[in-house]
Formats: sequence, structure tokens, C-alpha cells
Amino acid sequence: MGGDAGEAMTGEGPEVAAREEMAATPAEKCAEHVAIIMDGNGRWASQRGWPRLVGHRRGAERVRQIVRACPDLGVRWLTIYAFSTENWKRSTEEVLGLMSIFSRYIQREAGRLSQEGVRVRFIGERGRLDPKLQRLMAGIESRTADNDRLNLTVAINYGGRDEILRAVRALAAQGGDLAALSEAELASALDTHAMPDPDLVIRTSGETRVSNFLLWQAAYAEYEFTPTLWPDFTPEELARILDRFAGRERRFGAVK
Repeated sequence: MGGDAGEAMTGEGPEVAAREEMAATPAEKCAEHVAIIMDGNGRWASQRGWPRLVGHRRGAERVRQIVRACPDLGVRWLTIYAFSTENWKRSTEEVLGLMSIFSRYIQREAGRLSQEGVRVRFIGERGRLDPKLQRLMAGIESRTADNDRLNLTVAINYGGRDEILRAVRALAAQGGDLAALSEAELASALDTHAMPDPDLVIRTSGETRVSNFLLWQAAYAEYEFTPTLWPDFTPEELARILDRFAGRERRFGAVK
């Protein structure tokens, strides 16, 4: 899922090990908002001679582990790229299979996510999604709205260019003066208006493209590209990436 070919969404041992790897990282150096392009599910399955949807199901299981590990790694916001506006180009079988995985994930994980203090949000254009899936999305958003241990944002039918176009059109429809439009005004109309910008964007599977993901928001994010396919991406690898992030000096265009 996500990526230009939307490759993902989709135990205590890995989570404990990840916490130990990050134990010495100063809080001010942590990446509070991590965004992930979950790529490689289909390849993971194909390498094993299995249908691509098997890889997507395994990717959904990996989402569960990463979500559980994030709070103890200092991550307060996690945004995952589940299905891009370009992913509709895939076969009908794969698209329908992915939508089914999304629905099952919400139904199965809603209770656990709520109990663990995870707030769930969705970004993207919902109008093209199945009405049942839209209801499930709205339901889990409402159920978890008061949680604040981790903010999990799932991008479904999302594309950065589409998001910016929708925002500009909405502002124009409201009678705004587009010639005088400020960055703050545009940002306030984006799907992510209630979220901080990402500190770190990770892409799995070895590809080195941003694939239309958070184009506006990630202007000053750090990037990590790992060859690991998403179903093999562990909390320990996330901890190592966060540790490298902590050693970087972020200047935001200034000189120090």
C-alpha cells in the first residue's frame, strides 16, 4: 500500500528491545512525528510465491507492532501511507482486497487501539471509498477522539497534489482571495491542519521516491530509505532509524 504502488496496511519481545535501543536518546532529539511510506508488501509475497494480498495482510500485522512500539520510542504522531490516489490503477481484485483488509483492520483493532490510548484519524478524499468503509472510519475516529498517547493517522485515497488542490478549491469556494493566500491559510485547509509537520519520513523496500506523500508537510522533514520490505520492518529497525535521526542537526534553512 502507499508508495507509487501502495504496498502496505495495510509481541512484547521486539518492543522491549526497541525501547532499550532508544533509552539513552535525549527527549529533545526524538522524532515526535514519524511518517512511513509502507512499501514492499507485494514483493514480499511474490518472493515467496504467494498472492500479493497475502503480503498486504502481513503488512497489516506489522502495522500493529509498529503502532504498539511508537509511544515507548518517543513517537507521539505516526502517519502511515495505506492507499494512494494512484493505487486505483491496480487490478480490481487487489483494490477490493485492500479495501477488505482496511475494513477488517478497523473492526479488529478498534477496541485495542482505544484501550491503548491511540487516537485514529484518516486523511485523503473519502468520497470514492465504499460507504461501509467510510462509516467504519468515522466510527473509530469518534471512538478514539479523546485519546492522546499516540496519534495514528492513516492516509487512504490520499495524494499530496490532490490534497493541495482540494484545499485551494475549498478556499476559493469560501470566497478567499487566492492572490493574497498565505502559507498559514493554505495549511489550515489541508487534511493535516490539526497535525504537526513530520520530523522524519521513512520509506521501506529500497525505493527512493516520495510518491506524492505529504508534499507540503514534509518540506523540512528528514528522510530515511531502507531496503527492508514493509512486512519485515521491525520495531528494532525503527529504533535504529530514530537513533540516527537523533544525531542529525536540523537547521530549517538557517546557519548554526
